[in-house]
Amino acid sequence: MKGHYIFWLSMTAALYTVAVAVSNLLIPIFINLGPLGMLSAGTLTFGLTFTLRDIAHQTSARAGLGRTPIFLMIAVAAVVNVIVAAIIGTPSRFLIASFGAILLSEGVDTEIYHRLRQRTWLMRVFSSNAVSVPLDSITFTVVAFAGEPGYDAAIMLQIIEADLLFKFGIGALIALGKNWWDRTLKREATE
Repeated sequence: MKGHYIFWLSMTAALYTVAVAVSNLLIPIFINLGPLGMLSAGTLTFGLTFTLRDIAHQTSARAGLGRTPIFLMIAVAAVVNVIVAAIIGTPSRFLIASFGAILLSEGVDTEIYHRLRQRTWLMRVFSSNAVSVPLDSITFTVVAFAGEPGYDAAIMLQIIEADLLFKFGIGALIALGKNWWDRTLKREATE
């Protein structure tokens, strides 16, 4: 059974790494949401990473592996992200912002999630995301755009506002969908 969890942990880590890389490719593309702010297209795929990481937490725990594979997954994704960005010529400010925001927010999220392991899965997900999502959005936006022409405080606030709305929304939808799926499988197994 442990091999089963390790397989799914590997698949989740691969999806997580791809989602991070795709998100960073989409950073410079913005969608004007009017009163909801400016949304980087990368946010649409980056919202997946928070719940993928939480699924990896759960799978790693079930395999009896603890947090180490999660930190490894975060580190691999950060390094792959830097390599892909360097190959395609992503501006260094995005590289630094992304690498720093990933390591900081994902590391904090991992610690919060781990400390709440006695709580329900949804409680762990929503609690860890309540800290890591704003930390990621604020860190990335300030490092990537502060001092850049056309990105004053008001624009950066719009970017952060839209990021938070979409990251929380996408993460919540995926988490609730996974929770429903898990309950459905358990119910069917008992019938």
